[in-house]
Amino acid sequence: MSLKTPITVAYGDGIGPEIMNATLDIIQAAGAQLDIEVIEIGEQVYLKGNAAGIAPEAWSSLERTKVFLKAPITTPQGGGYKSLNVATRKRLGLYANIRPCLSSYPFIKTKHPVLDVVIVRENEEDLYAGIEYRQTRQTTQGLKLISKPGSEKIIRYAFEYAKNNGRKKVTCFMKDNIMKITDGLFHKLYDEIGQEYPEIEKEAWIIDVGSAKLATKPELFDVIVLENLYGDILSDVVAEMSGSIGLGGSANIGDEYAMFEAIHGSAPRRAGQNLANPTGLLLGAVLMLIHIKQHDIASKVHNAWLKTIEDGVHTYDIFREGVSKQKVGTKEFAQAIIERLGQKPSELKALDYHPRDDKKIVSQKSVTSKETKDLVGVDVFIDWTAGSAEDLGQMIDKIKSSDLKLTGITNRGTKVYPDGFAGTFCTDLWRCRFETSKPGDKLKHQSILDLLNQFYDFGFDFVKTENLYNFDGSAGFSQ
Repeated sequence: MSLKTPITVAYGDGIGPEIMNATLDIIQAAGAQLDIEVIEIGEQVYLKGNAAGIAPEAWSSLERTKVFLKAPITTPQGGGYKSLNVATRKRLGLYANIRPCLSSYPFIKTKHPVLDVVIVRENEEDLYAGIEYRQTRQTTQGLKLISKPGSEKIIRYAFEYAKNNGRKKVTCFMKDNIMKITDGLFHKLYDEIGQEYPEIEKEAWIIDVGSAKLATKPELFDVIVLENLYGDILSDVVAEMSGSIGLGGSANIGDEYAMFEAIHGSAPRRAGQNLANPTGLLLGAVLMLIHIKQHDIASKVHNAWLKTIEDGVHTYDIFREGVSKQKVGTKEFAQAIIERLGQKPSELKALDYHPRDDKKIVSQKSVTSKETKDLVGVDVFIDWTAGSAEDLGQMIDKIKSSDLKLTGITNRGTKVYPDGFAGTFCTDLWRCRFETSKPGDKLKHQSILDLLNQFYDFGFDFVKTENLYNFDGSAGFSQ
């Protein structure tokens, strides 16, 4: 008899308990060997005064089982409540979000009958680091963080996923024509890592053009690897293109832990009515079964779902006159799938999950860089509204430093001094760039402190600084 795999289960909010019951009924009827620990998360935990939405003892369960099957939750509106999804991904190191999107045409309506795309999304950094500031009365800021090891992990995961699942192509989407340093790093690493996989076709697209092609010709794509924000947006778009965002399941994978869920929300308006379609969570559970190496059960469940869809047994959200044969509720839909366990679809493609490679996908080859790092300047951001860009420039020119010289002032990224254009719209946040007086000079931090003291003496409100560094002689900052 097979040993049972321990997993942590959370029933969530809204429709969560209904679709979780349906999902567990199906996978256990299929023979899944599970030792289930139940934890409470979500709205009721928030309302008890826990701003994280999860109790400390719940983390203990996750640390034991390392596998989390989670129904959607409701986050109360208003400030002070943290996103449990984001917190879980970061705390457990779930760096890879995997969302397979497959159309079931003609049984589920879609404009894209030939759609079989897997989105591999970086899950921890980018703008989702959540580092934001309000620096002036008019201007806010969010930091986009793209790291070398974070990018390397997700890109390597995408190629390993493609190799292990018989996929032929990995496409990278980014925007390095504008964000040359951050997205530029992601693209550069994609090109470098891709050379290790000569058997896999590779291509890269700027995110806007690539998204347009994906929306009109998804059959051209296979596996797509993206940074966090782009991946979040496009994975929902592709899920909707496949038939409905409500049908999508996802896996969140880390070195030690994994979380599986539906990609839709808790839909409180549908709660308790036996209406909800459990497919999203069920397909998330299929990904879980693959992860815990119960591949035969995963295949049995997925094929039974396909057979149910093919037989026209549909919940209200995908029911169509002339195609559907029977409209059913959540419980009845689950029972229909259970009745078809062991069967395979005849028109839709049957699925056969089996281990392809037991090698651990995560492979961190990044090493500490030996590049020479030299401090060569500083950007000083100031809050100022007392005149024009020319007025400000003439005032800043009066700040003297033996090591640093003013090389320009920008507003919202546009140069406004010297030689600015009078019609350029400006806000109250100005970036004053100071660079070394002599090319090749290396600064000490004391020079920047002395400069800031002068800003203070002149009465300027400096709200932020960014040091300027060269790495092996090349500028590590936008020009």
